[in-house]
Amino acid sequence: MSDDLEIDLDGIERRMDGAITALRAEFSSLRTGRASGAILDPIHVEAYGQMTPINQLGTVNVPEPRMVVINVWDKGMISKVEKAIRESGIGINPVVDGPLIRLPIPELNEERRRELTKVAAGYAENTRVAIRNVRRDGMDQIKKAKAAGMAEDDQKMWSDEVQALTDKAIANVDKALEQKQQEIMQV
Repeated sequence: MSDDLEIDLDGIERRMDGAITALRAEFSSLRTGRASGAILDPIHVEAYGQMTPINQLGTVNVPEPRMVVINVWDKGMISKVEKAIRESGIGINPVVDGPLIRLPIPELNEERRRELTKVAAGYAENTRVAIRNVRRDGMDQIKKAKAAGMAEDDQKMWSDEVQALTDKAIANVDKALEQKQQEIMQV
């Protein structure tokens, strides 16, 4: 078999792993009733002429299971950070206490928990679609290699390898979703 007919399995696996990493990042931004600094990751503040993540404007700590505290370094930015949190739609009311902004995390009711599990399932489905797209790209590489002279036995072997990577990645997504849904529904 010549090098031209090699299929980039490492690249395919890396892209699938990247989709799963992105899913975990999306999951970490879902509020589960426990405090986590990750809930602030999607929020940006207009600071110094550009949109800046909150964690670059102050220190984010989680001193208690139901409290996130932001120690804003520049006192002039406190009101902007507070406003950005209020307008973000994360459902948390910030409390300003001098240079600190406290975010008390309220209990989630049953209805909100069910909504969050549906959001998590949507994130997981988007990741599955991304993984299947990577699989399709891998299969297209195999078809091109076959047209360039790859033997049928080699084509079958590569197809099986790509499918095995896909099955493994989908199983990881399903496992991550199940864990996140259990975490969300835990009272």
